[in-house]
Amino acid sequence: MLNGKSILITGGTGSFGRKFLATILQRYPEIKRIVIFSRDELKQYEMSQRFPKIRYPFIRFFIGDIRDRERIYRALERIDTVIHTAAMKQVPAAEYNPFECIKTNVIGAQNLIEACLDSNVEKVVALSTDKAAAPINLYGATKLCSDKLFTAVNHFKGSRKIKLSVVRYGNVLGSRGSVLPLFLRMRKKGHLTITDQRMTRFIITLDQAVEMVLTALEVMWGGEIFVPKIPSAGIMDLAQAVAPECGHEFIGIRAGEKLHEEMITQTDSLNAIDCGPYYVILPTLANWDVKSYINRFDATPCASEFRYSSDTNDQWLSVDTLKQIVAAYDINDGI
Repeated sequence: MLNGKSILITGGTGSFGRKFLATILQRYPEIKRIVIFSRDELKQYEMSQRFPKIRYPFIRFFIGDIRDRERIYRALERIDTVIHTAAMKQVPAAEYNPFECIKTNVIGAQNLIEACLDSNVEKVVALSTDKAAAPINLYGATKLCSDKLFTAVNHFKGSRKIKLSVVRYGNVLGSRGSVLPLFLRMRKKGHLTITDQRMTRFIITLDQAVEMVLTALEVMWGGEIFVPKIPSAGIMDLAQAVAPECGHEFIGIRAGEKLHEEMITQTDSLNAIDCGPYYVILPTLANWDVKSYINRFDATPCASEFRYSSDTNDQWLSVDTLKQIVAAYDINDGI
């Protein structure tokens, strides 16, 4: 699928970008060119040491910000496929610096879309978050706006062959800013701070996230929001898996935080279909035949009152399974 293609990964020095790069290098040995686009020069340097030019001469590291339209145009030269991961993701930082979040997550997304339209890009997959479903914080609201931008552009792309879709998933356990590295650091001090013992979250591994994006690239028609079927975990089970010997301090839910997250709201369900290993939220104004899409993927429309929420999920990670994930993360990331 990606052999012979040129790929741009925005925010490519993040957890997902590093994993995605390692995966496609292994799986697609005839890939033509890869551009890692981000604004963090230190992470670019560190990543270039892991993927040195002498071994990977087709990898390019571009310093740039998606707020900068001209730099995006330069980075997109001769690019076929774009994976958009760049975003301002920290909820408290977004609440305190709201327009900075809007500049990156909304204006930056539109900059990328317009540049892709003008650069003969064939496919774009933008990463989203469960916080974009019925958002209560600015981060979620900006990602919902971003999702709408990427799906709506399929209506006015004209004769261009470009397709743009979104992948929405939950917490990547072990990524920067997630609770796992925080708990691992706290474990050394003998106690964990927990916001609310009732809290649940959707949990996805980096491997699963990468596979969902690759699936989207393969099957996308343009305008869909892909939602993988992934398990939930309770915060207390994760605490037990990380540090069963530690005491707990309950500090209360943070501003802009939910007890439970949704990936498909009841309103979304009117346009949602079940494709087996994942759901798809279809565009409300598709530029292709919805019935043909459903038949092509042998999908089933979701019930009108369906909602995909972390507290009512039918898949749950046990404490033992979480212990295995924690142990693997501990080894691989050196925490």
